[in-house]
This record gives sequence, C-alpha cells and structure tokens, in this order.
Amino acid sequence: MRIPIAREGYVFIFIAFVPVVITGVLGVWRLFVLALAVNLFVINFFRDPERDVPSGENSIVSPADGRVIKAEKAFEGRLLNSEAMKISIFMNVFNVHVNRAPVSGRVAGVSYNPGKFLNASFDKASLENEQNMILVEAANGKRVAFCQIAGLIARRIVCYVKEGDAMTKGSRFGMIRFGSRLDVYLPLECRVNVKIGDKVRAGSSTLAYWK
Repeated sequence: MRIPIAREGYVFIFIAFVPVVITGVLGVWRLFVLALAVNLFVINFFRDPERDVPSGENSIVSPADGRVIKAEKAFEGRLLNSEAMKISIFMNVFNVHVNRAPVSGRVAGVSYNPGKFLNASFDKASLENEQNMILVEAANGKRVAFCQIAGLIARRIVCYVKEGDAMTKGSRFGMIRFGSRLDVYLPLECRVNVKIGDKVRAGSSTLAYWK
C-alpha cells in the first residue's frame, strides 16, 4: 500500500520532527506543543492522496488543487506561441501541492525560467515569478501548456518529466513547495467547465472538454 506522502516531503518531515523529540525529552512542553504543530503542518502539506481520474477521453482535468482565479483568453508566447484559454489555479499552503497531468500525451517541450517570488495570486506573477512550463501534445494532436509558478513562500519547483516523455492523464508530474499557482493554456475551442472562484482538485476535477 502506498503511503500518501510526496517523496520530497520525507526529509522536511524528519527535520521538523527533530525539535519534537528534543523538546519532549527536555520536558519543555510549550515548545513541544509548538514543534508538534509545525511537524503536523509539514506532514499535512506533503500529503499525496490517491485521486479518481475521469475515464472519458474528452475530459481535461485540473493539474492542481486550489481555487480558480482566472479563466480568460490570453496569448502564450513561450511554447504555444498562440492565443489560448488561460485558467489559473491558486494553491494556498493548506492545499495538496502534488501536480497531475491534465491530459494524456507526449511532452513536446519543457521551459524553466528563474525569477521572483511575488504573491502567486498577483497577475504579474505569471510573467515575473520563477516558473516551469510544460507543453504536451495530446493523443488527438492538439497542444496544451501548463506552467508551475512559484509563490511568495514557495522556493522550489519540482518537475519529474522531460521532453519526449509520455504522460497519462491524472499522473503525477511534479509539485511546488509551500504555496503557489498553476496556469493552464487550452485550445480556444475547448469547452470550459469551471469559473472564477471554483475549487478544484488535481487529477479529478474536470477543467474543460475537448471539442
């Protein structure tokens, strides 16, 4: 049975557990309670539950847990070089931060850009923050781009895939540590299934449908 903790989290959980042991042995109970609360927060942050992925080939699922803060047309000039329907998902520190593939297909490109660590809910975060964009050519030949964006607290983007890899809808492809954002760029003809303010879950919530 798979332990529902992201593999990147074990070292952080261990580090956060050390003060729990020390304060417990010394009997400093107020600090013990504080250290325990921090340790439980870190465990909660790195949780990685299984998800029920929609089976239909026509659905495009959310790559992240969080709240939809943008759903609008935009020009994506890094990998798509075309107008697209942009859906932005903001993840706070209490969301699951493991990212999942929105579609099945082949990774046609990966582009990493270093940058700032502005609040990920700000519009300029899409342009100025540290980010990693993945372009996937879906099984139907259409292209989808999705971009991991670091936030105010996040300091590390993790990506497991590289150009040429195959992705399966709902499979894990990375994570962003401690609060962040994920932008998805879909073909304009897709039928969007979410609106601003909606809460979505990675791998199980349907963002849109192919047309």
